[in-house]
Amino acid sequence: MKKEFVGALLVLGLMLPVVAHSSVPQEVVKNHINKVLEVLRDPALKGDTGKKAKKERVRAISQEMFDFTELSKRSLGQNWEKFSPDQQKEFVRLYQTLLEETYSDKITSYRDEKVVFKKEVNLSDRMVEVQTTILTKTSEVPISYRLIEKNQDWKVYDVVIEGVSLVSNYRSQFREILSGKTPEALIEILRRKVAKGQAG
Repeated sequence: MKKEFVGALLVLGLMLPVVAHSSVPQEVVKNHINKVLEVLRDPALKGDTGKKAKKERVRAISQEMFDFTELSKRSLGQNWEKFSPDQQKEFVRLYQTLLEETYSDKITSYRDEKVVFKKEVNLSDRMVEVQTTILTKTSEVPISYRLIEKNQDWKVYDVVIEGVSLVSNYRSQFREILSGKTPEALIEILRRKVAKGQAG
């Protein structure tokens, strides 16, 4: 399995849980995973029409699973405060769409893999890292899901694949762009990327 395909599965939480007992954050992840698996295994969703329906349903599940505002704030880091409230809102929408468009095609090509939940690490009073390993036919890939609790609701705000954080990776890219461009310029870049992806 190509590394980018593994990454696609993991970013949107597409895994097969094998742990019988787990805490609230683990249960949150597993519940959403099971919803995704139900969609992908639905025999009625075949052909081009079925593929489109799968994408939409998986996207809806990802919106339940992830805190895209928190993910956006952390991906921008200190630069978040440079964006106006309207710009922040549009950035979150565009960033979310970009992530979903980038991985939706790969997600719907899913093949059964197994995931072992290793342990949880408390990052703070309201943040937890759920450490897992995805088992393919040829490799074992370590994955960590970072969740934050808000109003008694746990959401994923970062995914770490083989030691590489999704948030940190994008933060580096955004920081480089914003070192010489305005927030509006970055938003325009995202607009073009999203438009190109949707046109494709």
